[in-house]
Amino acid sequence: MRYDAIVVGAGINGLAAAVHLTAKGWRVAVIERGAVAGGAVKTAEITLPGFRHDLYAMNLSLFAGSPFFAAHKDRLLGAGLAFVGAERCFATAFPDGTWLGVERDLEATAGRIAGESAADAARWRAMVAAFAEDAPHIFGLLGSPMPSLQALRTIYRAWRAKGTTFLADTARLLLASPRSWLDANFASEKLKVMMAAWGMHLDFAPDIAGGALFPYLESMANQSFGMALGQGGADTIVTAMVRAIEAAGGEVRLGCEVTRIETGGGGTAEAVILAGGDRIEATRAVIANVHPRLLFGRLLQGPASAGAAAERLAGLRPGPATMMIHLALSALPGWRAGEALARFAYVHLAPSFAAMARTYTEALAGLLPAEPVLVVGQPTAIDPSRAPPGRHVLWVQVRVLPFAICGDAAGSIGGTDWEAVKDAFADRVVAIIERYAPGFASTILARAVLSPRDLERDNPNLVDGDSLSGSHHLDQNFLFRPAFGWSRYHTPVERLFMVGASTWPGAGTGAGSGFLLAKTLAGA
Repeated sequence: MRYDAIVVGAGINGLAAAVHLTAKGWRVAVIERGAVAGGAVKTAEITLPGFRHDLYAMNLSLFAGSPFFAAHKDRLLGAGLAFVGAERCFATAFPDGTWLGVERDLEATAGRIAGESAADAARWRAMVAAFAEDAPHIFGLLGSPMPSLQALRTIYRAWRAKGTTFLADTARLLLASPRSWLDANFASEKLKVMMAAWGMHLDFAPDIAGGALFPYLESMANQSFGMALGQGGADTIVTAMVRAIEAAGGEVRLGCEVTRIETGGGGTAEAVILAGGDRIEATRAVIANVHPRLLFGRLLQGPASAGAAAERLAGLRPGPATMMIHLALSALPGWRAGEALARFAYVHLAPSFAAMARTYTEALAGLLPAEPVLVVGQPTAIDPSRAPPGRHVLWVQVRVLPFAICGDAAGSIGGTDWEAVKDAFADRVVAIIERYAPGFASTILARAVLSPRDLERDNPNLVDGDSLSGSHHLDQNFLFRPAFGWSRYHTPVERLFMVGASTWPGAGTGAGSGFLLAKTLAGA
């Protein structure tokens, strides 16, 4: 059997590449070992029937605002994709019973900030106003291959439009730590902490260089556009992409494992070998939507898997691990800080710079954090269709954690195996939420706990339980993702390409690498 391109792995970047290539007339097959497509974008009834949980990714704002969606909007909407907008985006609850949050109503957000600092409220307004002009340049750079003439043209246009000072300020933003950038712009500790929590979604504790960008972008984008969730679940984007591929004559094969990528005598990727022994030929490209460690340590064999370049690519360093806790509830949390919090998509429990830094340090030392940072997602506050009437689901992401456990920072959990300790640690998480929302534990109808090892078991691309498929520190980002000299999706093997969160522009639901590669292969 022969195709123009074979995509190994049905994560959103692999699917995006297939959507674009089939639209350009390529014959494409996507081959996925799992029973469902989506990679880290999956929705399932993992607790009780009728309760639909986004297993990993929940926020689809990057997808909704992506160049990929803009290019294929009609096809995807026609295939059933639907978003639900969240006007109240994110907030942080503080131990003193107060909260601060961002909603699309600028007056409401600025008014809360003014209660902390009038000067900060004025700065927030000015930053939001400037974002309308600045965002196209910043997102244009983040949406360009690295390195490329496109990136240089984006920088040149930014210079022509905004001047040298803007370029210098943007460069500082890209290199700054969350704390240093926030300290330079705001006075209120609560405002700074609220924004800095976004750094913990990636691999950025408060004082790590390169971590300021995500808090800035999420805060400004949420204020300007709101947040997008998938109607009925995040898998709406996956279902729509699969349908679009099949409608254009492509194939998506599930429960079908690629065991080897076959290279010819000239070192060119020619075919894939399936677990049953079948050989499927690719005449133009093999696109691996897999972590480089799996590509060069498992799917490629012999000389193709050796050499200095392969070693550098396979050496992409994982970030800290993640735990997911999914809860079926009889009611949303009754937040002590105020009932308004129950209407926000995200509530961060990351009360201070010190708490975030301590959690990060403990996790990197191999310790279960005594007070982990929690991202509490309340999707049914935005989309009630995900649960039976009057019931709710809660999405709790625990950041950050060790993959290999050496001990417990709190000294109360024994054991070093995640299978043995995950429920006890989940109890700690529930107890933390209970402190912020008294009576919360009594609303839990059922729960499912996914430890870092469970994440890797379900999706081998999440190496060491890292939900981001590789640390995003500066030495592994931009030109260095996944390795210097290999940031434009090609590999040492001719006609073999890489996409996914482990490649530029990294993790998230923007489908950037799949779309950028597909445009290169198709010539537009």
